[in-house]
Amino acid sequence: MKKKTKILMESRSANGKRRTSHSGRILWHAFTVLLTLGAANAQTASKDSLYAELAKVPSKAAARRNPLQSDPDAVAAGAKLFASHCAECHGDTAQGGKRAPSLLAPEVQQATPGTLFWLLTNGVVRRGMPVWSKLPEPQRWQLVSFIKSLTPTPQPSANGEKPPDH
Repeated sequence: MKKKTKILMESRSANGKRRTSHSGRILWHAFTVLLTLGAANAQTASKDSLYAELAKVPSKAAARRNPLQSDPDAVAAGAKLFASHCAECHGDTAQGGKRAPSLLAPEVQQATPGTLFWLLTNGVVRRGMPVWSKLPEPQRWQLVSFIKSLTPTPQPSANGEKPPDH
């Protein structure tokens, strides 16, 4: 089998020089395309997997409403809690970093308050997100209020350009 594959991929000319057959070039190009697609998929999967946990939240938990949603002090209290518990990993302005994803991302900002509360409560330990269940429930809701108050990062347009700032 190896000889047959080798014969398809290369042959020798009459003067003994090695030349790649048409089949060999096709196989090489196919390999290159697959390698490129694999790298692109890995990058996409990497970004998607940062926020994949949002989709794994039980529907009953995701449907929970924030009882502090109309409390004007909840956002300010959540900001203080964020500074002391979350900014170390998520960044001072929640922009994310090497240790944790951005909380300004559309995936986070479009998540329900119940989803964010569930993730705060249960963490994502395998990705380094601690469990905050020991934090009193009202404080976790204050964090949710703060996170939901953040201005989302604009998504790039289809051609990869950032939308203009208004």
